[in-house]
Amino acid sequence: MLYLGADHAGFKLKEAVKKFLDKKGIKYKDLGAKELNNQDDYVEYAYEVGKKIRKGVKGILFCGSGFGMCIAANKIKNVRAVNLYTVREAELARMHNDANILCLSGWMITRRQAKKIITKFLNTKFSKAKRHERRLKEIKKLRK
Repeated sequence: MLYLGADHAGFKLKEAVKKFLDKKGIKYKDLGAKELNNQDDYVEYAYEVGKKIRKGVKGILFCGSGFGMCIAANKIKNVRAVNLYTVREAELARMHNDANILCLSGWMITRRQAKKIITKFLNTKFSKAKRHERRLKEIKKLRK
């Protein structure tokens, strides 16, 4: 399952991405915002998506810069959120870091870029290289 969340600054990009996901037959659940509200806060949506993350589950968060969503989501156990701008970053984040939440900027990422980044993020598997697994275990220890 794929979970989506956006504040007001990422709302339009999220809505465009939903159409793309529908066209590709990718199942998702939109956890909000359900309507454009310029007074909403990204933290709420980062939390809602972040708490759904477990093995095999991914999320996409949208806000103005992508930074706020990424910072908030990374406070939640088992989340490895990344704020990305390129397809290559999406590939490396999945292969090396087993990233499970993609954060995108509603201000700086075009719909076309978003589609390419999302496709790469969803289709790239974690490499399971020993060095990467070791590093993820070390990161997990930081939460204790």
